[in-house]
Amino acid sequence: MRLFVSLDLPLGLRQVLGDIQDDLGVGRMVPDENLHLTLTFLDDQPPQMAERLHAYLSAIRAPAVRLAISGVEVFGGNHPAALVALIQNTPELTLLHDKVAQAARMAGIDLPRRRFKPHVTLVRFPRRMLDYAPHRIAAWLSQNGDLQAVGDVAAQFSLIRSTLHQDGPLYETLASYPLVP
Repeated sequence: MRLFVSLDLPLGLRQVLGDIQDDLGVGRMVPDENLHLTLTFLDDQPPQMAERLHAYLSAIRAPAVRLAISGVEVFGGNHPAALVALIQNTPELTLLHDKVAQAARMAGIDLPRRRFKPHVTLVRFPRRMLDYAPHRIAAWLSQNGDLQAVGDVAAQFSLIRSTLHQDGPLYETLASYPLVP
């Protein structure tokens, strides 16, 4: 099973992000129901690992997280892969990320150490883009790249199973965990 742990986005923030997606006109928009902030990507794991991880995630006590958009950028360098909304990294968000990573390691999952850059993927770009696409992306970023928006409070995080398909991934929530208000 391909797994990740995500912070569930509040409705108000989803609406703001949906408006951002509509304006670009290049690439494949991430469906509203798939918008999330990945706390930890766990890759492929056997089913019994998901059960073990669930026990550790259930024990996490962390405060709810107020989310704020702090810009929009393209990931992928010279070969753009995705348009993302950057999320302000607050102490509460960092604490939750660290607790989820610790739970995964305690469950026996070997996580690579990498810097946490909170973001929400909005649009995925194909490997081969049409000639006009890079110029359109650059023009869009010059107008929208500094977007700032305060969202609502995220009240829970979830263990998600991702199944890859030709049209994009399908996400299934295996379990959700409340945050302390």
